[in-house]
Amino acid sequence: MKASAAQNKSLERLLAWLQPREDEMAALLAELVAVPTENPPGNRYREFVEAFERRAEKLGQKLEKLAPTSQQPQPADAPPCLSTSCGQGERTLYFHGHYDVVPAQSAGQFQPQRKDHFLFGRGACDMKGGIVAMLYAILALRECQVELDGKVHLTLVPDEETGGARGSAWLAEHGLLGRNGIGMLLAEPTSGVVWNANRGAISLRVRVLGKPAHVGLQHQGVNAFERMHRVVEKLQKLKSEVEGRTTALNIGAGQARNSILMLGGQSGGGTNFNVVPDNCWFTIDRRINPEENLGEEKARLIEVLEDCHRERVSLDWEVLQEGGSSASPVDTPVGQALAQAIQEVTGAEAQFELCPGLLENRFYAAHGVPSYAYGPGLLSVAHGSNEYVDLRRVVECAGIYALTASNLLSK
Repeated sequence: MKASAAQNKSLERLLAWLQPREDEMAALLAELVAVPTENPPGNRYREFVEAFERRAEKLGQKLEKLAPTSQQPQPADAPPCLSTSCGQGERTLYFHGHYDVVPAQSAGQFQPQRKDHFLFGRGACDMKGGIVAMLYAILALRECQVELDGKVHLTLVPDEETGGARGSAWLAEHGLLGRNGIGMLLAEPTSGVVWNANRGAISLRVRVLGKPAHVGLQHQGVNAFERMHRVVEKLQKLKSEVEGRTTALNIGAGQARNSILMLGGQSGGGTNFNVVPDNCWFTIDRRINPEENLGEEKARLIEVLEDCHRERVSLDWEVLQEGGSSASPVDTPVGQALAQAIQEVTGAEAQFELCPGLLENRFYAAHGVPSYAYGPGLLSVAHGSNEYVDLRRVVECAGIYALTASNLLSK
């Protein structure tokens, strides 16, 4: 892909505006990281929103809280979803980010530390660094007076780390996500590649019931642990079949093409070593390739559990999370605009891959909006005890986001 003279000029202007602002972007990111928006349980969301609104407005960018009509009010205690935009017209390129973070390993992770070009702290990588990059991409488009035939719309949501029920899922349910969308970019930590697809997920907690008794009278009890093994044996047969399937999509180095059924990510039960356990529990995490059907795979899992119940194994289960897979072609206009921007800014050809986890791309793709994740962070440090982001990559990604919008929407 060869850039035109106009595109080269646009790139030069955008990067000239962005590159001197690393310190400014670092200061904003440090302020956002210092707000411990841990999820679960969903702490300090409003504090984050107020801080982000305050800083954005100082930069001349007004934010709004997304809300449905008065006939479909949001609960009073619901966390805010934010939006801001630039440009005019109906055609919309969406920037999307989440401001919740996984729980920290220590309180010190919410005391951001900068070392040269690196900023350390919970959420710096996943994905407050990406949020800062997207905000500054919009500012660059505005300050460089890039004329757009359409608009760029940034949406920020809570609760992504626990499935998005009060964030993206809520917006989608009320028709507030992806309207007039021609594409969507998500600022997840993609380690330099583009994720144009993601696996779906069904996660369950299964509880097997028994009857307690003293070890000396174990014949009077019912051992839930032993019953649980019968359930696991049946699930292992399904696991063997499921994990023989593969995806045809591109995957990253070190990843597997196989579909996934993991048993016992968490488990527990019983009250003491000398008491027959009256309950035992374990989790099931089923990751579904885009070629598979979410409803069918969920039904197969539930059928195994119901079969155990018919065999007089007392058990129950709850769904912890459920989300569909998605895939967007590489050759859509937004996919190609993103690929061209990556090449122009970094000099490297864009690599499109399947994300090994669940992405909020799925909410946009379900409405026919081509969706791609690309962000400044490294997946290898996300959720870790030494989470960080390279500030040079934050600046670089801001340029890529802005140039994608310019290439796609310029008049």
